[in-house]
Amino acid sequence: MRRTDRLFDIIQILRDGKLYRAQDIAERLEVSTRTIYRDMDTLSASGVPIEGERGVGYMITQAISLPPLTLTASELEALNLGLAIVGQAADDTLKIAAETLADKIDAVLPAQTIAEAEAWKFAVYPFADPTRNLTHMPLLRSAIKARQKVRLTYTSRENAVTSRVIRPLHMEYWGRVWTLTSWCELREGFRVFRLDLIESAEALPDLFVDEPGKTLADYVP
Repeated sequence: MRRTDRLFDIIQILRDGKLYRAQDIAERLEVSTRTIYRDMDTLSASGVPIEGERGVGYMITQAISLPPLTLTASELEALNLGLAIVGQAADDTLKIAAETLADKIDAVLPAQTIAEAEAWKFAVYPFADPTRNLTHMPLLRSAIKARQKVRLTYTSRENAVTSRVIRPLHMEYWGRVWTLTSWCELREGFRVFRLDLIESAEALPDLFVDEPGKTLADYVP
């Protein structure tokens, strides 16, 4: 299993908000406990809101607030993603500006928030170029709101390209990677897609309505 795939799987395990021991996650993913410890450090440095420590367990927490402003989850996502993108820019001036802005944000965050994760620093991030997340986001947001089916061309973790017709239900942000929870009509079940692995997206004229067992409320990670 590639490391990026394992990190994504760890997020899927933790997303229910429960506490998981590193040993249990390691057994589930068939790796060493030490590997999970390193992965948790990487995810925390990437901005994924993880709390926990070795020997106790790990869980994903809620988003934080930046005093004196109270930011919504979407606003925090936009800020983090924007800094990450600018931090990779070819313009050295913009890179420096993004780094100094991140330092200013650190200066006003509660000390306990950044002591372990340093989530707003430019660490080595585990996922692909964040700009790939943005390509299909407007179409997917519109389709979720309109309850409109979408045809995706998607690259799987085995590097196989497949075409799926889905019912897009919800998008989430996990430290520079966006995911799309959907009902996949090919697999007849829920599937979570990484936006940076979507090759193409086409909104179809078909609309969908809530059906028992196919709604976001029915999804259990």
